[in-house]
Amino acid sequence: MAELAALEDPKVRAVNERHGDDHGVNLTKLRALAKRLKTQQDLAQDLWATGDSAARLLALLICRPKAFTRDKLDTMLREARTPKVHDWLVNYVVKKSPHAEELRLGWSADPDPVVASAGWALTSERVAKKPEGLDLPGLLDVIEAEMKDAPDRLQWAMNTCLAQIGIEHAEHRARALAIGERLEVLRDYPTPPNCTSPFAPIWINEMVRRKNEG
Repeated sequence: MAELAALEDPKVRAVNERHGDDHGVNLTKLRALAKRLKTQQDLAQDLWATGDSAARLLALLICRPKAFTRDKLDTMLREARTPKVHDWLVNYVVKKSPHAEELRLGWSADPDPVVASAGWALTSERVAKKPEGLDLPGLLDVIEAEMKDAPDRLQWAMNTCLAQIGIEHAEHRARALAIGERLEVLRDYPTPPNCTSPFAPIWINEMVRRKNEG
């Protein structure tokens, strides 16, 4: 904890706070610390228990994803209220867990939109990598009905799923594009130069173009 405190940078904290995060540690330095510590499940659990965001990010880098029970991962997700901790937990730990599919199904229907957003993030992963058994038209039905009025984090996760369906599944591409155009979610999102807009029709068309060129 002392080492993490020493890595605190007020400028980094100021930038992070604009995104809803509450830590001031440079993530490159955090990763270097994790590399030195290597995998330590017990330490990871102690770090998580502190409730400190920087400590939790470090915990997610040094834990053993498959060592957590389904219930423990569910509890951790509900405790992870800042975007970066939430994203790293889903991407670095839950996606590698044998409980990922069970959690995906439970979380997607959760009344808490932050929890539901994790379910949708796991669904986007399956759409891209393991779509067998998914009801893609059904997912598009839900996105069409609910994405426009969803809270920010959930809306972002649903929009990612919409884009992935359009990018990866040509037979659903026209419908995905039409839904994106009609709902206009993230149409005006400020996008830096050389980055692809998260507006689904632009995102889908750009990624399909790259695939075709590749």
